[in-house]
Amino acid sequence: MSGPHGVLAVAHALALVGLRARTVRVECALAPGIPGLRLVGLPDAAVREAGDRVRTAFARCRLDWPKERIVVNLAPADLPKGGSGFDLAIAAAVLVATRQAPESALEGMWAFGELGLDGNVRAVPGVLAAAAGARAAGAERLVVGDPAAPEAALVEGLRVVAVRDLAELAAVLRGEQSMRAAVAAPCDLGPAGPDLRDVRGQAVARRAVELAAAGGHHLLLAGPPGCGKTMLARRLHGLLPPLTLPHALEVASIASLAGERAADDPLSLQPPLREPHHSVSAAGLIGGGSGIPRPGELSLAHRGLLLLDELLETPRWVLDALRQPLERGEVVITRARAAVRYPASVLLVAATNPCPCGYLGSSARACTCRPDRIERYRSRLSGPLLDRLDLQVELRPVEREQLSGPADGEDTATVAARVLAARQVAMRRWGGIRLNRDAPGEALRATSDAAALRTLARTVEELGLSARTFERALRVARTIADLDGAATVTVEHVEEAVAYRLVEAVSV
Repeated sequence: MSGPHGVLAVAHALALVGLRARTVRVECALAPGIPGLRLVGLPDAAVREAGDRVRTAFARCRLDWPKERIVVNLAPADLPKGGSGFDLAIAAAVLVATRQAPESALEGMWAFGELGLDGNVRAVPGVLAAAAGARAAGAERLVVGDPAAPEAALVEGLRVVAVRDLAELAAVLRGEQSMRAAVAAPCDLGPAGPDLRDVRGQAVARRAVELAAAGGHHLLLAGPPGCGKTMLARRLHGLLPPLTLPHALEVASIASLAGERAADDPLSLQPPLREPHHSVSAAGLIGGGSGIPRPGELSLAHRGLLLLDELLETPRWVLDALRQPLERGEVVITRARAAVRYPASVLLVAATNPCPCGYLGSSARACTCRPDRIERYRSRLSGPLLDRLDLQVELRPVEREQLSGPADGEDTATVAARVLAARQVAMRRWGGIRLNRDAPGEALRATSDAAALRTLARTVEELGLSARTFERALRVARTIADLDGAATVTVEHVEEAVAYRLVEAVSV
């Protein structure tokens, strides 16, 4: 846009607020005053440093830096801007404002990348979310650095242009060099995990693991050390069906934003598995940090499995932070500068010992814990959080004959096939809802016979359980019916579902 005071160059960049990418209008113009670059529009420290990076990159790439004052406005001004992803758009706007590239070159173009002092364009965490945001904003093409191009190209409907350095960007804007289209990273199913057949005995726990995978039900495994809790929890991951392409992109976007995904990594169709140590902080588990909050382990496990081993070694206030996200399937983090939302639809599997020494109720070894220590230990798992764990299984030590004998259970492939079939039945029944865990209550009742509902209501009242327990047990019963190939939930299915909530190994 030309005027009496020269060219007003307008480029487009992207600001990430959680997983949401907001378009930022980068306006650049020359103004009278002391030579330098002035950034306005609520930039943070990393964005303010862009002036030095851009100016040095211009010099290294033998591009002309104006002797006038340069003013760059990042609009809207009330949107916080953080990170180094604005460098490329600022540099493109300066090129046009100083007439080193035509104004038309910026039409329909968005840019997202960091400039090094040598002029090279580097990848920035969150490029996948930025590419999705650019496409949603109507961008025709997105310019990124070579390292980020394979990841950005995973977003369909957007032309991703790869540039090696600022000199190549200038040549592309001038039309002196053709645009290099990026090639998307390939898809990968990931390596096969450990086999469920390795687990000896524990028939009830194996059944619970299958139910958890089929219906997305949260699972608690309690028992003494060495009885197979962690083995079962990790093998549950292999029972989960592969991700669809849209879900895989969603999972990859979260990993990219957290800086845990290389741009040239294959797009994994394997559901994520996260195993945070029991010393994890609330911010590490849920998300947080200074500035714009970052995703935590809960969001990094989105569409996959979150395994919390040694559950009762984790402080209670950290565990209680899970309560609302598990119910809603998302994390909402509010800070003074921004409120962000991260998806957190996870399958939670927790494993714990029944007491500090681990041997309460064990026939192999006597417990050495005082009653008050046991009570304090168990109190770390609050009643409301325990209420959200649909399947609660107490494991016992495996008999010697089972350990030394042949494998006595099905392998992962066999059970995974049943899990996939049950999930497909649920998806056809509920429409857009994937899992029985998320099915609405009225719809669940409509697929249950009257005797089953009366039996469940009576049991909940007799045991003093909550109304939430009624709904969750009915969802588990629906999954049991799906695995049995039954169209209607019966009394038999309800009785099995309730049996998984009668464990007292970790009751407060």
